[in-house]
Amino acid sequence: MTKDDDNEIIRQRRSQLAELRRRGNAYPNDFRRNILAAELHERYGGKDKEELEEETAKFSLAGRMMGRRVMGKVSFAHIQDMSGRIQLFIKRDSLSEEIYSEFKQWDIGDLIAVAGSVFKTKTGELSIRVASIRLLAKSLRPLPEKFHGLSNQETRYRQRYLDLITNEATRQTFQVRTRIINHIRACLAGCGFIEVETPMMHVVPGGAAAKPFVTHHNSLDMDLYLRIAPELYLKRLVIGGMEKVFEINRSFRNEGLSPRHNPEFTMLEFYWAYADYEDLMALTEDMIRSLAAEVKGDTTIEYQGETCDLGRDFRRMTALEAILHYNPDLSEAEVKDIDKLRRIAGDKGIEVKKNYGVGKLQVELFEKTVEMKLKQPTFITSYPVEVSPLSRRNDAEPDFVDRFELFIGGREIANGFSELNDPDEQAERFRKQAEGKAAGDEEAMGYDADYITALEYGMPPTAGEGIGIDRLTMLLTDSASIRDVILFPHMKTKE
Repeated sequence: MTKDDDNEIIRQRRSQLAELRRRGNAYPNDFRRNILAAELHERYGGKDKEELEEETAKFSLAGRMMGRRVMGKVSFAHIQDMSGRIQLFIKRDSLSEEIYSEFKQWDIGDLIAVAGSVFKTKTGELSIRVASIRLLAKSLRPLPEKFHGLSNQETRYRQRYLDLITNEATRQTFQVRTRIINHIRACLAGCGFIEVETPMMHVVPGGAAAKPFVTHHNSLDMDLYLRIAPELYLKRLVIGGMEKVFEINRSFRNEGLSPRHNPEFTMLEFYWAYADYEDLMALTEDMIRSLAAEVKGDTTIEYQGETCDLGRDFRRMTALEAILHYNPDLSEAEVKDIDKLRRIAGDKGIEVKKNYGVGKLQVELFEKTVEMKLKQPTFITSYPVEVSPLSRRNDAEPDFVDRFELFIGGREIANGFSELNDPDEQAERFRKQAEGKAAGDEEAMGYDADYITALEYGMPPTAGEGIGIDRLTMLLTDSASIRDVILFPHMKTKE
């Protein structure tokens, strides 16, 4: 269909709207439905034609007309509401001549209301025998590719409302997303956690290594940063005695777009006093396993052609073990030698900066050569202190911290660790981060003096974790891109 065709359709529909306005209220709001399409299918779908002939209940439905066949004195249509679709059987003798004539002039995409009773057609399709019908809102623009669903990927993301209207799979994806969030809330509430809210604008960006977005507060005449993570505020609450807290939060990172990254995203963060990272791994494994069973009905799932078994014990490897396992040509001595590591990283196409130490180079090597190979659920532990400025050092190996990241389907799903609660050591690590920022590292954290003050009042031994809701939804809906699970992903402005 050409643009000229679209313009002619819009012109015709606006003409119809003008006539509706002339005759009265073109956008009424006095109709109330009493049932959804899915409820009717659930209640009556299993009954045969003869049983439904005894059914006398009357129902009121409303939705968008998605198809229509006019056959003289009888017409069929389908309407779609938030729960699904159902067929309408419209007989001219059941309506006035005026109403039936008007119905035949309505368009696919119009929002309509009907009342009637249920029955099954000769082909066995559950339908509404329409006793009354009316137009609630006119669709002035034609729906795209009405018989096959919207397939243009860019249009699906830019005009998500069209994607939701025409693609059942998209509606299902976002229903699953809601179920995921609800299940997580129920799990944490059942474990005694309380849900809180923390600021989205920070004076000092912190809680993660990321470049922040900057905004300006006019009245205070000061720059503020959209949060990159709520971590430091949630730990302030633990210090204040809220020993089990969580937040399902919107965070913002000024980074590029990719199938795994969107500048704003949804994350779960939770903090647990008198626990360590081992406790977090056990809780996370149980929660993700129960989540899969809840939303998929099985702990074995398919993701992008790979079978992931969430029912078995999750594998555990240290970061160093994983590097050596997936790079059999490298020796432990090589990946501990900074000069050799620099050469290896360069050979593998990794950009090496002057301030990178052994730990940072190891993590860069891990991300380049290992991460995408971790298809089955795997906890990677023992990260270097250099890349973990908020994590507690391991008592036996002080160059490493008590931290893990969970990978499933070749992607990081969660990051958790035993929290650093020594205010003096945290202050020193902040100073090193600030030095890195001053040297040009845009992702380094600043020095958060207020957080150090809070730590000086004493924070109990605590474990904290972040789980990416978007990536978890990708996994459980078999979605290849993060844009498929965010209702309104960021897109470059059309020129």
